[in-house]
Amino acid sequence: MIKYLVTGCAGFIGSTLTDKLLSEGASVIGVDVFRDYYDVDIKRRNISTALENPKFTLVEEDLSVDLEFLNSFINKTDQLVIYHLAAQAGVRRSWGSDFRIYTRDNIDATQNLLEWAHSRGGIKNFVFASSSSVYGVPEELPMTEDRTVPIPHSPYGVTKLAAENLVRLYTANMGLPSASLRFFTVYGPRQRPDMAFNRFIRAAFQGKAIGVFGNGGQTRDFTYIDDIVRGLRLAENSTKGIAMNLGGGNRVTLLHTIETLAKVMGRDIKIDFSESKLGDVPDTWASAELAFKEMGWKPVVSLEEGLSREVSWLA
Repeated sequence: MIKYLVTGCAGFIGSTLTDKLLSEGASVIGVDVFRDYYDVDIKRRNISTALENPKFTLVEEDLSVDLEFLNSFINKTDQLVIYHLAAQAGVRRSWGSDFRIYTRDNIDATQNLLEWAHSRGGIKNFVFASSSSVYGVPEELPMTEDRTVPIPHSPYGVTKLAAENLVRLYTANMGLPSASLRFFTVYGPRQRPDMAFNRFIRAAFQGKAIGVFGNGGQTRDFTYIDDIVRGLRLAENSTKGIAMNLGGGNRVTLLHTIETLAKVMGRDIKIDFSESKLGDVPDTWASAELAFKEMGWKPVVSLEEGLSREVSWLA
């Protein structure tokens, strides 16, 4: 029997993936420690539907400590797919004394889980949620897995690259099946309240100016949550330890994105510009050719459609 272990199951992406798996009839063990980086009640709401499903088990534990607790929920005979999405997010917070939080939750927890998975055996795949932040500020665009050298521009990016390398090492040296997916600016329903689109839409509803760091000319490759979840599901069968970009194929300036949002919401939007923040990168743009070649994945949700769905959710 195949079971699914989803870490960070109460987060934005983790809860959406969990609901998708349950809708397919899968048995899911969700692990979340409910860090208070943002309102924990939001995370509780994210998994409220899952908690009503008898095939879902919630485990409130810390992955950076002893993982023996997992053995109580997973039989030795079960074949296991691990989706490791648990992490401490946030580029800007990762500077200074908070860095130890990032090393604990992004590096220590990943190595701990990899060691447990290797020791247990019976792993169908270990799918790791990486980030475009591993690339930093590349010399040319789009960012490709084989030509763009990862040089992170923030401590957060450093920890995600370190974790990704740990996954690669356990595949190369221990034979652990794995895949790493580098997400590019994910948005949509359940997006964290500190993320740009969530902040923008709430401000627009309240008639307030949208706060933008920098001049708005920075570009991003926005990727809708359903496209990301579809990539995660396809990655279940990609076991060779490959790191792949998942990008939305819609690299646009932030100002153009706000214009699109104003069109979707049918209202004028004012902007309050401020200085760029430490660790922010000027541009991101993913080449998703490898993900298409390896898994048949490509994004299908346009920016306008995705924004419309997030606006409806927040409304």
